[in-house]
Amino acid sequence: MKLNFSTVNVLVVGDMMLDIYYTGDVSRISPEAPVPVVKISDTTNRLGGACNVANNLSHIGSNVRLLGLASDDSYGKILKKMLDDIKVSYQLYNFLENTTSKLRVIGSRQQIARLDFEDDTVLDKPSIDEITKDIKKDLALNDVIIISDYGKGFCTDEICASIISEAKKISKPVIIDPKGSDWTKYTGATVVTPNVKELGVVANISIKNTDEDVLKYGRIIKDKYDIEYLIVTRSDQGITVITSDYVKTFKAESKEVFDVSGAGDTVVSILAVSFALNYDIAETIELANRAAGIVVGKAHTVPVTIDELKESYNLVEHSKMITEKNLEDVLTYYRDRGKKIVFTNGCFDILHIGHVKYLQASKEVGDILIVGLNSDKSVKILKGNDRPINNQADRATLLSAFSFIDHVIIFDDETPTQLIKTIKPDVLVKGGDYKLEEVVGREYATKVVLIDFVEGYSSTNIINKISK
Repeated sequence: MKLNFSTVNVLVVGDMMLDIYYTGDVSRISPEAPVPVVKISDTTNRLGGACNVANNLSHIGSNVRLLGLASDDSYGKILKKMLDDIKVSYQLYNFLENTTSKLRVIGSRQQIARLDFEDDTVLDKPSIDEITKDIKKDLALNDVIIISDYGKGFCTDEICASIISEAKKISKPVIIDPKGSDWTKYTGATVVTPNVKELGVVANISIKNTDEDVLKYGRIIKDKYDIEYLIVTRSDQGITVITSDYVKTFKAESKEVFDVSGAGDTVVSILAVSFALNYDIAETIELANRAAGIVVGKAHTVPVTIDELKESYNLVEHSKMITEKNLEDVLTYYRDRGKKIVFTNGCFDILHIGHVKYLQASKEVGDILIVGLNSDKSVKILKGNDRPINNQADRATLLSAFSFIDHVIIFDDETPTQLIKTIKPDVLVKGGDYKLEEVVGREYATKVVLIDFVEGYSSTNIINKISK
């Protein structure tokens, strides 16, 4: 899977929040009351609610437009500054006195208290009309819409119904992170993503986190509200997808859970970009599971990043063609992951079965095969002015086409000694026509392996046959 979300434009509509963490140590109980005294050593601000959805999308490389409520108070100013810093475009409506904020006090790694600052928001009709008018304009400019409903008053029945209706007209998927016991306002949505508790609230029953209960009540809720995909997040039990003709539970990514804050926002973000890019559902849920597994291993509300996702797939992208400029970065990446690096070299002027067998065997003695390719200049020194037959760019392209070759690097010297010195391969491979003491650069390799060539094959023989 190639992870590139830079072409995806996402509209996020929902309840915006600021998460504030006061962190310190507890060493005594207050003489004023039986409560711990926390000596604060750090204050951290994090984007929460719909803002955290936007934060996740920004960190995986998507383009984000965010609409929600925020006051001009001090917390609102912090929120705007943080959104500016991650380059999220936004429209904030100042229809409240207090920006919704949650202040958590953490003492000796335990949450001691949470202080909420928020209004009981009730939007009047002129405000709703203004918001829906703006949303309608933004819908056409985006590939997918997320409604991030935290029950704080922005995601009214009218606003949600308008989004779903208008999005259907222009075939844009709507992904909803739901709240509350009545999902009428979500009717007709593409995707709704409750956790098991939220599914129980709307079903008006306590649901066990079992396949039987989740499937039974999930189907009922999906049909009642005409939801195309009901995707239930089930903590350590994974994620269950329910559609009209497809039901499957995907196992959770194994991960030590440090903090579940914001994991739902991460899942919704991944679902949105995946639907926008038409990934199949198995790819989509695997990606969402990986992303959730990453964020629950972090403290506080923290987004997943594109680099973390790529690393989880071992997809950090290095071109097959590398140069001396990025060689060290490539080597560091593989060595940090305990990979055994194999190096071999040659002119590979006219590729034949002998080359292929040799290179396949080279790959088998380690994890990463780097092939040093003699440049045109180097080949002329070794073979004469009539060589090479194929120029270095063509030869490098042909080698790069083999799946068992990880990287190709061109060198100008007559021998690859300096290149081997730089790479310091775990295994240096040469043809069986060499003796060990004749192998150039052997002193820089951990191990030297000699591999026999396929008898009767060589570029020179092929050229001689053609010339006859």
